[in-house]
Amino acid sequence: MELIEKIAQAALERDSLQLRSLVQDFAHANLEISKIPKPVTDNHNLLVMTAAITELLAERTNQPPPHWTREIGSLSEPFFLLESAQQMKRLRVLCEEESPEPLRKRLLYAPPHFLQYA
Repeated sequence: MELIEKIAQAALERDSLQLRSLVQDFAHANLEISKIPKPVTDNHNLLVMTAAITELLAERTNQPPPHWTREIGSLSEPFFLLESAQQMKRLRVLCEEESPEPLRKRLLYAPPHFLQYA
């Protein structure tokens, strides 16, 4: 499993400690994001999360995302990357309104600076 897929899996599991650690590893690797290969998986949720996070990290590092991310659709229902957003109305509204575009367009919701300081 590629590093970006591990990041996506940690996000799906809402394992914030693992997620931040993997994103730091990703940042230190200085990868050319446009060359990240499309994951080979039958898990639609993992594929959507991988595409969204790949685009988010590309945007944050001023790099183009890989072409394959454009062909990946969204989840069938909203998913909040912070579990607490399901119980805390203000946090939920913040996530719904200000989630980064690469996430929001795929029905993934997080605070506006999600993974920015990882």
